Amino acid sequence: MTRFMKPLTSNVQLYTAQIERVPIVVFVSGVIEDITEVSVKIRGLHYMRAACTFKYAS
Repeated sequence: MTRFMKPLTSNVQLYTAQIERVPIVVFVSGVIEDITEVSVKIRGLHYMRAACTFKYAS
């Protein structure tokens, strides 16, 4: 069984990932509302450019 991109669907899975310090991936879709030197705003939330990867579907 592969562990690649296994969804975390329950509280215990999320807390286990937190306790074990397992890196996770979060996908957010939306339109870019604002761009600064340090962040990109999507759906009212700011995402730090240094900590995120931004991609688009072509």
